[in-house]
Formats: sequence, C-alpha cells, structure tokens
Amino acid sequence: MSEQIFKLGEDWLTVGKALSIAKGNTSMSITDEAVKKISKSWNIVQQIVDKGHPVYGINTGFGPLCTTKISKSETSVLQSNILQSHSVGVGKPIEKDIAKLMLILKAQSLAKGYSGIALNTLERIIWHIENNAIPVVPSQGSVGASGDLAPLSHLFLPLIGLGKVSYNNEIITSEILFKKTGLKPIALGPKEGLALINGTQFIAAHAVKVVAKFHALLAQADIIGAMMIEGLQGSVKPFYNELHALRPFKGNIHVAKRVKKLLKGSEIMEDHIDCEKVQDPYSIRCIPQVHGASRNTWLHLKELVEVELNSVTDNPVIINKELTISGGNFHGQPLAMALDYACLAASEIGNISDRRIYLALEGNSPGVPKLLMKDTGINSGYMILQYTTAALASENKGLCFPSSADSIPTSLGQEDHVSMGSIGGRKALQVLGNVEKILAIELLIAAQAFEFRKPLKSGIFLDEVHNAVRDQVPFACKDRVFANDIEKGIEMIRNKTILKVVERVQKEHGISLTTKYSNEFEVY
Repeated sequence: MSEQIFKLGEDWLTVGKALSIAKGNTSMSITDEAVKKISKSWNIVQQIVDKGHPVYGINTGFGPLCTTKISKSETSVLQSNILQSHSVGVGKPIEKDIAKLMLILKAQSLAKGYSGIALNTLERIIWHIENNAIPVVPSQGSVGASGDLAPLSHLFLPLIGLGKVSYNNEIITSEILFKKTGLKPIALGPKEGLALINGTQFIAAHAVKVVAKFHALLAQADIIGAMMIEGLQGSVKPFYNELHALRPFKGNIHVAKRVKKLLKGSEIMEDHIDCEKVQDPYSIRCIPQVHGASRNTWLHLKELVEVELNSVTDNPVIINKELTISGGNFHGQPLAMALDYACLAASEIGNISDRRIYLALEGNSPGVPKLLMKDTGINSGYMILQYTTAALASENKGLCFPSSADSIPTSLGQEDHVSMGSIGGRKALQVLGNVEKILAIELLIAAQAFEFRKPLKSGIFLDEVHNAVRDQVPFACKDRVFANDIEKGIEMIRNKTILKVVERVQKEHGISLTTKYSNEFEVY
C-alpha cells in the first residue's frame, strides 16, 4: 500500500487527515504551486519594508503600539522579540499530540500563501512534525482572540533556538536539540513572527481532539444504551422509524436506527413483548432524542472545524501587492461557541448515562435484583459505583458554563473583545474525559444486568459485546474492589473495544448498522 501524501495549502484538511498526519500515517508535501504562492507573498512583504509605508506588524509595533513605526533595519529584530515577549504561558504543558496538531494546522494555514512567511521557515515547521520534535506548550494563557498568542509563541520558540521540545522521549532545550541534530536558529524576516503567533491553532487543535474523542463516545453510548435496554427489558418501540419520521432530526433518526439494529434478533426483547408495562423511563425511552441531540451538536462542530482547518487565520493577510488587510480572522469566536455547545452536549451523554445506571440499581425490572446482586445486606452490590458517576456528572455540569460568554479586554483596550475559546477547548476535553469514566461504569452495570437475562440470548451484536466485557471483568456474585473493574472498563472505552467488536460482527455476518446519515455522523 502506497503512503498517503497530503499537499499542504491545496488539499482539504479534515479532522481524520490531521490525526493521520499526527500519527505518521500520512506525509506532507509542498507542491510547486504552493511554493509559488508562498514566495509571492514573502516578496510582497519585502516590498512593503523597502517602500516604508506603514503596515501593521511588518514595520509597526503590535497591539496598542500599532502606530509606532519600526525602521527597516529593526524589522527582523521585531519578529524575534514578539516570540519572546509573548511567551507568557503558564500551567501544565498540553499533551504532545495536541502540540503536534498545532504545528500541522499552522503549516496548512501558512502554505496557502497569504501570510508572508519564508519557505525555509515553513520547511523547518515540517521538520519538527516529521521528526517528532514537538515543542513544549503551556496550557494556560490564551484568551483566544488575537490568535492564540501565548501558546503559539511557545510553539515556535524552538525555531529561533529558544524554548523546549519533547524529542526521543525526553524534554530538552532547543539548544540541545540543535547540538543533537545540527540545526541552526532561523533568522525571522519581516512579518514572520506575527504570522507564526497569530492564529487559532491552539483552539483548533483542541477542537480536532474533541471531534474525534466525542465521536467515539457517542458511538459507544448507543451500544451501551442498547445493552441497558436489554438488561432492563425496555421497549424497542420508541426506536421505530415511524415515530422519528414525524420529528426528523438527523441525529435522532441515526441513533434510533442504530439501536434498533443492535436489538434485532434478541430473545430477551421477544420474551417480554406482551408484558403489561406501558412505557419506560426517559433515560431509556428518550435515547434517540438525547443521544441524537448530542450527535447533531457533534456534526455542527465537525463542520465548523473543517472550515477552520482550511482557513487563513493570521493577521495581517497579504492579498496581493496592492492590498494587505489587517482584519480579525484570528478571532476564535466561531470555534469558541461551538466548543461550548459540544461541552454541554457531551455532559448530557454522561448525565443520561448516570440516570440509566441509577435505574438499573432500583430493582424494578423483573428478574434483575436490587443493586444488581442477589445477596445484598452483607454486600453493597453496585450501589457505590453510581456515587462515582453522580460525582462525575455533577463535575461536568459545573464545567458547562460557556467560556465564550466571558470577555476581558486586553492589549490596553486594542483587543477589547476576546473569545476565551482556548479555555472552552480545554474544558470540553476535560468533560469528555469524565464521560469516558461514566460510560465505562454504565458498561459494567449493563453487563451485570444483562447476565440476569440468561439463558435468553440477545442479538449477535450485544452478545458479542457482553462476551468482550466478560473477557476483562467477571460477573460479580459478591463485593470486591470495584475500582479495578472500573479501570478495566475505562481502558475498554478508551481503546474502543466494543466498537471494534461491533465492526467485526458487521464484517463476519454481513450485517450493517449504516443509516442514511452515516456519511455525516460516522466520517470525520
């Protein structure tokens, strides 16, 4: 199989492609056409400097110093200084893969040829990506408006021989990196420093991770929800297409059809088809509406992120030799609001999951004992696991306050409205991490409830999912250290174990969970 090659600045970058590049499965190239655009933009910047007409960030100061003119001889010093002065990030470093995504997203933006960057500067960025020499970037300090100034400054300090990088599994200074590799610092030309640190790549890199992680959790939530329906002998009727055709939200229809297919052929569902129960509680009955709403939110974020990944977000933008625009493409608001929306939507998946867990413990489903254990009293059963999901769900609710609802002016009032999208991106990943844990516990609870339906069998999908859980976590007849079970459950969620099981079953049995909206909801 030939290696995939992504043409920077020309090909359409998606979340999946960005992640593939970050994992080393796709390489990057700069075509001759992209080189022409990059060189043309760079030459325009040199002409601006030669003519001396003031253009923001090229021969003027930054922010409130935009009226301070910089001499031709000092323009390069200005660009080096801006990287140093703006490197004011604090807090724990972001994960290495997010920093690598930042490099990839910045390379894509610069390669479009509107930033005035020198070709060798872009080539050095690509070197860092290809050689996995990833800068250390603090997590806090960006307000997400004039670009992600602080984190991007730290990201590019190594270009000029400063800052730190993660290289060969150790954190080293850029000075040591240069000694190991023979690299030398880059002398930044006019506009280059500003082009590097202006942009939304910190927000966008977090958004890429949110899209991927949220998708995996949504897909697993449907499967776990279906398993809980079986364990508690819920009704399949709320998943009929006839109902959702009357309220045709894409996410609702997609979820309902997937769950209905997961339940197909189940002896458990057939066993209570004529029971007297009229309807199920909302956490069971309204899975299509709640999971579906979160699916719609995910789709909205995915679409916006794709636009951002293929945009020019620095400032000023070099349109042509007659037109340079100092605008606001660096403002993070488009992603900031969507990330806050996604944060809420993710939290709701954890919230409804916690309610299903509580429901399973009540003992109101025939054949399923209270607390999912027959010998209670001396045993607490699964009671305390719900305490953990309650704590996590509550923590998520506190994290759902929208970061984009706030704005604190900076730059002496020049930057008087900011997005706080960087905070929203970090919070969304924190919420998703909590949802992973909640779903892991629901998976264990559903598997325990499922056990009490034996010797009845489910359909092929959920029987195989149950077997996969039992490969890791045995049935509980009495109390044990459930934290160990939970850790195994979390590992299964993070490794997408049950998704892999479902995919295998689809291939082996020729059964598809595809819906008419799968291209939108299952591809990124």
